[in-house]
Amino acid sequence: MALKRVVVTGLGALTPIGNTVQEFHESLFNGVSGAVPITRFDTSLHKTKFACQLINYEASTYFDRKEARKLDPYCQYAMISADEAIRDSGLNLEKVDKDRIGVIMSSGIGGMGTFEDEVSIFAKGDGTPRFSVFFVPKLISDIASGQISIKYGFRGPNYCTVAACASSTVSLISAMDHIRLGRVDVMVAGGSEAPVTQGGLGGFNSLHALSTRNDDYKTASRPFDLGRDGFVMAEGGGALILEEYEHAVNRGARIYCELVGGGLSADAYHLTAPHPEGLGAALVMKNALVDANLPPEAIDYINVHGTSTPLGDVAEPLAVLSVFKEHAYKLSISATKSMHGHLLGAAGAVEAIACIFAITDSKIPPTINHFTDDPQIDNRLDFTFNVAKEREVRYALSNTFGFGGHNATVIFKKMDA
Repeated sequence: MALKRVVVTGLGALTPIGNTVQEFHESLFNGVSGAVPITRFDTSLHKTKFACQLINYEASTYFDRKEARKLDPYCQYAMISADEAIRDSGLNLEKVDKDRIGVIMSSGIGGMGTFEDEVSIFAKGDGTPRFSVFFVPKLISDIASGQISIKYGFRGPNYCTVAACASSTVSLISAMDHIRLGRVDVMVAGGSEAPVTQGGLGGFNSLHALSTRNDDYKTASRPFDLGRDGFVMAEGGGALILEEYEHAVNRGARIYCELVGGGLSADAYHLTAPHPEGLGAALVMKNALVDANLPPEAIDYINVHGTSTPLGDVAEPLAVLSVFKEHAYKLSISATKSMHGHLLGAAGAVEAIACIFAITDSKIPPTINHFTDDPQIDNRLDFTFNVAKEREVRYALSNTFGFGGHNATVIFKKMDA
């Protein structure tokens, strides 16, 4: 059986550098940093006092008060980004077959804030377990997919993939495969995360994973820079409408690009550290290329995982060189986490959108905050430091790697005229 083609027909984004796809697009190419001091709780006892938070976000803008109380922020972010993507796709919800539309919205952590709040209330009480009836439905990572399907009546495949920071890339691959195999016509896929909480900040600080550059937070996310000291935690969501090609053409949809392949692998090495030689990272890129039936030389742009951590930013370039050999020096590379921070389970969806912009705009988003080359990194590679640049992008590849050694890669292709 020939596999169906999969195209992207809708985009939605709620990020620290833009509350809509249009705002995200503008900030991305202008090199805007989303890092700000954390104000929603007291950070005086935390090592890190900043994050890439959503700016001017009010749940009441999108939900009535009663509805908002039933939704953890991570679920709100998923629903908002999915709604924008659905509207952007132009799908006529009165005419489509909702039995053949599915949802896979992922989260690496789920309702962390809800868990902290409920347990805190319990701990301060008399020991009687008086938990909110919404505690579990707000907490679990799959509920965002469920809420989206309920809102729109989509009755196709509905679940959540959890693979730490690779979660939403896995959701894209899973959604692509459902369409390829002819099971559905359309999938809403992506991810969301709301980790800027006491527990999120304290937990990642205990792992020495976060930057502590409190006096210069705007430049704290420094992928591939000698002075990098950890990632900047971020919140938000991203969603893509994936659609079977003929279905999209028949309804006259605007098509952004084609999703032509995806790969998965494991480092099988360490809970939080990447394999020092990037073996798992190299394998996942090779697997994606095989799935897309492409030679390495076809790729023009890579949105790397590039978190600004001391170990990860050494291992990933080694993996790129291992896979692409001499062609690696012809690639354009960027780490957009330098701007929007690390959205954990939502990173893959948001960075996939950045890849799509590179294709549609023939422009490479920058890796900002680069000051000093690291001698451990081959700086003959073009990391697009500090300033965006014009370049035609026919094929773009996006990497996401998660704690536990979970690796996922997707490849997008420019549509032929």
